[in-house]
Amino acid sequence: MSITMHDVARLAGVSIKTVSNVVNDYPHIRPETRDRVNSAIDELGYRPNLIARGLRSGRTGVISLIIPDLRNAYFAELADVVMRAADAQGLSVIIEQSGADRDREIGLLGGERKQKVDGILYSALALGEDDAHILNDVTTPLVLLGERIFHGPTDHVTMQNTEGARAATAHLIGLGRTRIAVVGAHRGEVIGSAGLRLAGYREALADAGIAYDDELVGEVGGWYRSGGAQAMRLLLDSGARFDGLVAFNDSMALGAMRVMQEAGLRIPDDVAVIGYDDIDETRYTLPTLSTIDPGKEEIAEVAVRYLLERIGNPGAVIEPREHLAAYRVVVRESSTLPQN
Repeated sequence: MSITMHDVARLAGVSIKTVSNVVNDYPHIRPETRDRVNSAIDELGYRPNLIARGLRSGRTGVISLIIPDLRNAYFAELADVVMRAADAQGLSVIIEQSGADRDREIGLLGGERKQKVDGILYSALALGEDDAHILNDVTTPLVLLGERIFHGPTDHVTMQNTEGARAATAHLIGLGRTRIAVVGAHRGEVIGSAGLRLAGYREALADAGIAYDDELVGEVGGWYRSGGAQAMRLLLDSGARFDGLVAFNDSMALGAMRVMQEAGLRIPDDVAVIGYDDIDETRYTLPTLSTIDPGKEEIAEVAVRYLLERIGNPGAVIEPREHLAAYRVVVRESSTLPQN
């Protein structure tokens, strides 16, 4: 049988109204009474009816996280840290996938869904700069993630894509690598992770006086292991010479590494490799993968905090804020100096 508010009131020796006041965080309750009720709640394992509570308060205690694809390890791990950051603030999270489909990305912002949540964390892939006006019609508190819409009408929390890719490339150059390939490019993309990371790669080459070579740039469709593997096969089949590899995410790096190892290339002796995202798997590959930690925890914590501020101040004019999380280069076995 489910535990009810009546059960809590009986165990705590208080009225049902008092239990309700504690559950809804009513301020004028004696500390000893609050402690007694909370102890009864913990002992019985009582869980408030959030729907009924929401009807009374006008809030549900639930936020939505809209991301492109949970098959991408970065988004799966981002969802995990968002859920932990939200839980620390007493919030639950509904995770919804857009599949990088434009109509679905727009549809998830409206309809009945928006009535079930207090706010939305929104990472789009199909929308772009020209679509920022769409967000003006969203009345639910909203915070943007990702790289597709800059200078929109609300807060934007993201990573330093260009700077991180520049640091990754500079790390390989610092090892003496001068023919550095890339996997993960999207033809013609400027705004978006692929375009921004390619820009950082080119900046690092220019800083070191190394000419950019289009033959060393591997284009992909999706950012999965299969994409990295296919891009690497094409690079090897082309006869391109390279002694370093920057993969625009860790999954593609792992796919590319497998193909290189099958071809007899030694990592890092023949080719030093670095990825991007610092997913958990990179700590256990053979060799372990160097990568860029983009600050997932900081992104989650700041995004949830911004969203809570907007939820807690309905109708208030809060100027859009932009937050770029700090990154760091994580050096592991795939990009250490060769042992002579």
